[in-house]
Order: sequence, then C-alpha cells, then structure tokens
Amino acid sequence: MFDNKTILITGGTGSFGKKYVKTLLDRYKPKKIIVFSRDELKQFEMQQVFDQPCMRYFIGDVRDKDRLKRAMRGVDYVIHAAALKQVPAAEYNPMECIKTNINGAENVIEAALDNDVEKVIALSTDKAANPINLYGATKLASDKLFVAANNIAGGHRTIFSVVRYGNVVCSRGSVVPIFQKFIDEGLDHLPITHPDMTRFWISLQQGVDFVLKNFERMLGGEIFVPKIPSIKITDLATAMAPNLPQKIIGIRPGEKLHEVMCPADLCFNTYEFDEYFVIAPGIKFSSRSNDFTVNAIKEKGKPVAMNFEYNSLNNDHYLTVDEIEAFNQSALK
Repeated sequence: MFDNKTILITGGTGSFGKKYVKTLLDRYKPKKIIVFSRDELKQFEMQQVFDQPCMRYFIGDVRDKDRLKRAMRGVDYVIHAAALKQVPAAEYNPMECIKTNINGAENVIEAALDNDVEKVIALSTDKAANPINLYGATKLASDKLFVAANNIAGGHRTIFSVVRYGNVVCSRGSVVPIFQKFIDEGLDHLPITHPDMTRFWISLQQGVDFVLKNFERMLGGEIFVPKIPSIKITDLATAMAPNLPQKIIGIRPGEKLHEVMCPADLCFNTYEFDEYFVIAPGIKFSSRSNDFTVNAIKEKGKPVAMNFEYNSLNNDHYLTVDEIEAFNQSALK
C-alpha cells in the first residue's frame, strides 16, 4: 500500500524513523519519503545512509505549524514520531515538553487536515497509560488529540490512529545500551532500580512492522497495542552479564514498577484481536460507525473481560534468560 505514495515521518532521524525508512525502501517503491526533523547534523548523517532519489530531508520543528503545512503538501501518509521523551528532562522543563508533545501534536493534526492527508498514525508509549510523570501526561494528551481529530476532520478524508508499545530493545536511551555501557567500562556490578521490576519487550523491527500493518487495519480513532512478551529486569541483567553481581539502587522518580498499556479503567472500550488489542475511543463519532470489533481488513476482535488490564506483570508471556539473550542479539541485526 506504500508503492507510489508519499510518506512523511516527523522525528524521522530517531531510532524508529531510520528503521522505518529502511523498511519502506526494502519492501516498497514509495514516491517520496520525507524525513521531517529539527537536527541538521542527524539529517546529514542519515542522508549518507539513505540517499535514494525518493528521499527528502526537511528541517523543521513540529512546534512550527506553517512549516508542517508546507512539508505535508502532497503527502499521503504521516507517521508522527517526534517527541521529547526523556522523563527527567520533561520534569525540569515542563513547558518545553508541553510545546512539543501537545502543541506539536495539534499542529500535526491541523497540517494533515489542511493538506487532505489520507492517514496519520501517532506513536504513543506505555507511559501514557495511567501516567505518573509529565512525559506520560503529555503523551496521553497527544493520544486524546489524535483520537478526537477524527471528529474534527468533518468532511475531510483524513483519519487518525495511535500505536502504543513499551520498551524498544536497544533503542537510544533504553536500558540495554545503558547496561552494555556499564559492562564495557568494567563496572563491578549492574545497578537495578527494583528487583521486582518488569517491562514489555519489543524490537525496533517489530515496532515498525506493527505500525506498517496498522495503516491497513485502521478505521480511525483506535489505539493499537501489540501483544508482546515481558521480561524481569533482573533476568535482563543476568542475560547480559551472568557473572556480574546486581546492586539495588532504588526506583527513580517518575518510574513505574510495571508497565501498563491497556488500563483496567478502559476495559469497557478494549477489544482483543489475535495479535494485538484495540482501545476504542471514549467519544462518539458523529459521522461514522463506532464499531471497532471489525477492522478495515476484516480482522475480528472481542471485548475483554471486566477489569482486564494488560500490564507487564500479569502478562502470560515472559522471556527466560536464554530467550532474552537470543532476542537482544536478533534485535541488533
């Protein structure tokens, strides 16, 4: 569905954007791929790797609505990946986080509507479910904006959906490269914030594939959540450094013990499909169906049980130490 289409990726020089571009180029023949981001050096470096004739590199910030409108002319699909994501930085610079993650989301929506973009998918995070830090709160607000945009669209063809998933293995800022740095530096232990901590585990390629598939599935207004395994942080440390002792340093401010992706409070709006969950909108759409039990490619879902919550603790799929090691090695390829 991406052949001869123009795709724009905000924050396109990040880990996700680079993998997404590579996948599009490997599997499809797009008309244009537009990388929209604010860092000229990262764009220059990315251009040395991806310099195909269809590639375009636009300097711009999602805070700049006019620049976004110009960049989205003639665009068919948008992936909104730009965000301020560092939890401590967001706590110390709250207004900057709000300007990018909330105001920027609004600008993306308005630019897409003004240019009659066909489909928009925004990337979310587990931290947006029952948020306890500002980053999570801004991403929850962003999710709500993209869901509600389907009502704002009115007669426009543009539809908006959200994809939410947890920790991406080996992505910038994730725990794997942090542990690896400690190992490479010869630290005599690995610091563990809490011995009971769990996390969802997904590779960058799996995240990209999930987003690609959801462009086919989307009706507009859903939040897609993949079914993925969980790990224990202590098992991750053992997989990466079996001979290093682990030292408990205490949970950090704004950090959860377990990740939540489908909150129990939204069980009435949550549907289970074979490979993923869908959180349907809490609002009613005025000009279209509110039935999300069947998606655009006719996959069928069913309501989840009362008080169902999808979190990394109650997940029925955990990776063993050996499986974590194999998964991480595969994710680096």
